[in-house]
Amino acid sequence: MTDKTYNVLFLCTGNSARSILAESILNKEGAGRFRAFSAGSQPKGEVNPHALKELDALGYPSTGFSSESWDVFAKPGAPEMDFIFTVCDSAAGEACPVWIGHPMTAHWGVEDPAAAIGTEVEIQRAFALAARFLKNRISAFINLPLASIDRMALEQHVRHIGSLEGASVKSAKAE
Repeated sequence: MTDKTYNVLFLCTGNSARSILAESILNKEGAGRFRAFSAGSQPKGEVNPHALKELDALGYPSTGFSSESWDVFAKPGAPEMDFIFTVCDSAAGEACPVWIGHPMTAHWGVEDPAAAIGTEVEIQRAFALAARFLKNRISAFINLPLASIDRMALEQHVRHIGSLEGASVKSAKAE
């Protein structure tokens, strides 16, 4: 058994919804074994209020989040990441910064709930669905035997997690 705390960065273009949901869920579900962060290639500058409302409804932390650039995590002195997961298709296709320490990466694309249109109930349903899909991926991830599995097998596992129920079109095709 290892006492290592794994740093995980969730990336999305706007860093206002999916990556925020994932950050909050992993920080609570990871119970100190994981420290989650989120960032975006083109951050919106504010967190989507529907994401915060969904986190609160599910009992996850919903305060203290900000929409920030992934450049923050590529600078000297930034926490070294062990894993980086893209949660939107456009961020998966972008040229990322060079990450210190060569973290393991995978694409866990989920449809963008911030793009949902309709009634307030329909929009909140889109956020609930995105949160459910992300929670399922995170649950599968935190139950992997990280300390005892070789890197190649681990990489296959974290990439497969991206194809679980709710995978965006690009994620589903990647597997």
